[in-house]
Amino acid sequence: MYSANIKFNGIDNTNQYEELIKIFLQPSEYEIIRDEAEAEYEYVFNGDKDEVKRQLYGDLSRLTGKSPKWGILTGIRPVKLAGELFKEHGDLAAVREILENHYLLNKEKSNLVTDILQYQIDELGRPATNSLGVYIGIPFCPTRCLYCSFTSNQVKESEYERYLVTLLDEIRYAGKAAADDGYVIESIYMGGGTPTTLSADQLDRLLTCVEESFDMSAVKEYTVEGGRPDTITTDKLEVLKKHNVERISINPQTMKDETLELIGRRHSVQQVREAFEMANEVGIKTINADLIAGLPEEDLDDFKNSLNEIIRLGASNITVHTLAVKRASRLKEFDENFNYKQEELREQMLKYARETLLAEGFKPYYLYRQKHTSGNTENIGYCKPGTISTYNVRIMEEAQSILALGAGGLSKIYFPEENRLERVPNVSNYEIYIDRIDEMIERKNKGFFGVHNTGGK
Repeated sequence: MYSANIKFNGIDNTNQYEELIKIFLQPSEYEIIRDEAEAEYEYVFNGDKDEVKRQLYGDLSRLTGKSPKWGILTGIRPVKLAGELFKEHGDLAAVREILENHYLLNKEKSNLVTDILQYQIDELGRPATNSLGVYIGIPFCPTRCLYCSFTSNQVKESEYERYLVTLLDEIRYAGKAAADDGYVIESIYMGGGTPTTLSADQLDRLLTCVEESFDMSAVKEYTVEGGRPDTITTDKLEVLKKHNVERISINPQTMKDETLELIGRRHSVQQVREAFEMANEVGIKTINADLIAGLPEEDLDDFKNSLNEIIRLGASNITVHTLAVKRASRLKEFDENFNYKQEELREQMLKYARETLLAEGFKPYYLYRQKHTSGNTENIGYCKPGTISTYNVRIMEEAQSILALGAGGLSKIYFPEENRLERVPNVSNYEIYIDRIDEMIERKNKGFFGVHNTGGK
C-alpha cells in the first residue's frame, strides 16, 4: 500500500495528470494537495505538459517499481498520434523514436503502433475529403451486460416500432442532405445496442430505407452488429444478405457458460456456435467476434479456450478487448478497483492472443485504449487478409466526417485544414429522441450539413 501526496503548481485542471497517476496508484493511495501545504511530490508547469508527465512518470516508477509500457500516453488513440507524427516527419523510424523518447513507450508498443499505422496506410490510405462514414444506432438489447456503458435499453417490443418509425424519418432526411452536400458514402455501420434485436421485417424495412435514402454506389463496407447471439436467426441473416450486408458481428465475449451468466449475457455458448453456423450457411462474407480478456473469475485457460474456439468457428475479424471498469457500468458497483487486479494475467492473455492470431494469419489493424482498463493495456482488432474494417479505422483516426443517426448518435464533422472535429450529438434517451426528432434534425441542419459543400447539388 502506497501513500503519495502530489501537488501541481501553476496547473488548475489536473485531470490529465491524474489519469497518469491512476496507472500507478489506486485512488486510495494518493492525494492531490491543492492548498499551500508542502507535498512529497511537487511539479511546476513551465508550458510543457509532457515534461511534467515525464517527471511524474519517473517519480511514480521509482516509488512503485512499475514501468507502464504505454509511457505517459493516456489518450485512447495512439495510432492517430503516430499518424500525425508520420505526416509531420515522413518517416516511421522517426515516429518510433519520438514515441519512445518523448512519450516513453517501450519498443513493443511503439513497434505495434507503427506497424498498425503502416498496415492501415497500405490497405486503406487516407479518406477522401468528401467521404463520409454513416453510423445508425439501435439502442436496444435483450439484457444489460455487467461491463456495459453504452446506450442500451431493455423494453417492450412495441417500443422498437415507435423508435424505428422515427429513425426512418431521420435517415430519409439525412440521405437527401448528404447528397445535396456532395458527400460520398464510404461505409455504413449499424450498431447499438444490438440491431438484430429488431425483427426480420423491421430489419428489412430499415435496410430498404437506407438503400432508398443514400447513394450506395461507392460504399466499401456495410456492417450490421448482431452482437448478441440470442438475437440472431436465419430469417434475419437472410434479410441482411438480401440487402448486401457482407459484414456482421457475433460477439460472445467469452466461450464459458458460467461467465456468460455472471456478466448478464443470458445466452449460451451453444447459441454462439449456432449463430456462426447460420451465418456461414447464409453466406455472410465477414464475421467479427469480440472477446474480452480479464472477465471476472476467468483464468488464462478460459481465455485460451474462448479464442481457439472462435478461430475454429470461422471468425475472420477478431477484436480482443481488455475489460474496462467504466463509471456507467454495473461492474463499477460490483468491484470499484477491479481494473487494478491481476495485471499480469491480462498481459498473459493478450500475449497469447497476439501470438496465436499472428500464427493463424491474422494481422493487427486497429487499436484503441480506454480509461480504467484492467492492467493499463489496449484493445486490438485483428483481421484476415481482405477483411480490414474501414469504419473501425476511420472512427479511430478521426480524419473523416461521421454522420450518426438514431438515439445516442454522435456526429462528427471534420475540418481537414485545421485537423479538428466538431461534434453534433443526438440525445441518448430513445424516448426523448422520438419526442424531439425535429430538434435532432435541426441540429444537423445547423451544425453538420451546409458546413462543407463538397460538390453536391
